[in-house]
Amino acid sequence: MIASLLLASLIGPGAVANAAPSRHGCECATPSIDRLQQWLASGEGTTVPATGSLLVRERGGYAAKVTFLNAEWHVVVVWLGNQFEAQADLSKSAGFWMTYSATDDLYVQLRPASHWSGGDKWLTKVPSTDGKMVKKFFSFAPGAWTTLPELGKPNYSFASALTEARGLVFVGKTPNKIDFRGLAIEGYRPPCL
Repeated sequence: MIASLLLASLIGPGAVANAAPSRHGCECATPSIDRLQQWLASGEGTTVPATGSLLVRERGGYAAKVTFLNAEWHVVVVWLGNQFEAQADLSKSAGFWMTYSATDDLYVQLRPASHWSGGDKWLTKVPSTDGKMVKKFFSFAPGAWTTLPELGKPNYSFASALTEARGLVFVGKTPNKIDFRGLAIEGYRPPCL
């Protein structure tokens, strides 16, 4: 009884009792991976699912799963502030840890709020894992990010993109089966909505 009262006083009013704990802090009350709630198939390229959320229940938590079909550009979006209008200043972050599997290489673009649309973005390669689950660090060091001639070169600096990051956008031009299990950005805690 006393332990229950002590626990209730520590949790405080408004706490979410049913949110699943994670190694990176409490998850959101609605489906999320490392507090990121918006994992979306954009409808660009042939994907399964074609549009909407990629989040599926997986062993007491959630995974974001998508399959890229055909040899064409595919686009999957993760909103860093869990809504389109939000943005985050990641300029003090060293990078992010991602737990994932992929059957082929793809790329992740850092998309700033001021230059959201179009393919001409700073990006880094997300290597194939041959379908095995791995945990890999992706650095925000400017030298780790580049451009693809096919998509175009951005007319803004990578440093400026970090200060107004709206989303991480995963793109690939080959068939691929991708399973995301974690995406924790050093020094950034997404707000639950």
